[in-house]
Amino acid sequence: MAKSTGAAAILFGLTACASGGNPAPFAGPFDASLMSEPRSREASGLAASRRAPNLLWTHDDSGGPPVLYALDATTGALRGRLRIDGTRNTDWEDLAAFELDGRAWLLIADVGDNLGRRSSVWLHVVPEPDPTTLAAGTELTVRPAYSIQFTYEDLARDCEAVAVDTASRTIYLLTKREPTPRLYALPLQPANGLVVARRVGEVPHLPQPSTLQRAIALPAQAFRGQPTALDFAADGSAAVVLTYGDLLLFPRAPGEAWATALARPPLQLPAHYLPQAEAACFSPEGQSIYVCSERTMRLLRYQRDTATPAAAPTTRD
Repeated sequence: MAKSTGAAAILFGLTACASGGNPAPFAGPFDASLMSEPRSREASGLAASRRAPNLLWTHDDSGGPPVLYALDATTGALRGRLRIDGTRNTDWEDLAAFELDGRAWLLIADVGDNLGRRSSVWLHVVPEPDPTTLAAGTELTVRPAYSIQFTYEDLARDCEAVAVDTASRTIYLLTKREPTPRLYALPLQPANGLVVARRVGEVPHLPQPSTLQRAIALPAQAFRGQPTALDFAADGSAAVVLTYGDLLLFPRAPGEAWATALARPPLQLPAHYLPQAEAACFSPEGQSIYVCSERTMRLLRYQRDTATPAAAPTTRD
């Protein structure tokens, strides 16, 4: 039976903040499982399979092997490994799963750039393997269907948050280290040569640390407002942004631009209290959000609360 993570509130109480009066549309977080991989305890991306229920994909952070790990979402057990041939894990920071043209795909974002020095970064698009070919003791190998080498239109950026909008065939990237994170976009398609990601907006309403929190040498405190993951619900109805301190939901109206939806104040979901939260994703049907962290193997799950009426977006201090 899933249990609440409320005990962690004592340790990370400085992260908590007022609700602003709006009920959260997701309950939790609950402990879903303990992840068996990556054993480095540096899970940096998370995506929900489009080919099998309760199957999640994750990977190591910078310098790890160019391998995706398939995990059972309910037990954390390893279901298989997928090596991405012809690539290297310079700084893999996010992962997206999506369906396009009748096929299931995974997008690997080698976009981390802590010092802002990489002249270009990479996105690798690979077909998601048939789940019946996965086995805990077997490592499959696949080459990317295509890779996109790109740069930003206004100098190098550190980024850990990437999502795919299949309706517009667009990849969105949310930067990490600016006082106000910037949103960039580029086409989801093969390209010859270097592609330029264009700035399409900003995300100005992420909760920021207080003066006291900034003085605490923990990511969940000092860097609370830095985004580390981005995902879109498969039906396009919402985006989720994970930061070191918070899990934030951005509802989206039909036909609305993502830049417009992400520019509004978000709904703040119950705090995750993880020491270095790095990865988050929606389940395929949008009823759950999964979150994981570096430094710990815990996988958390937020469950949609169908008894809670929809609330208008609000800012929380």
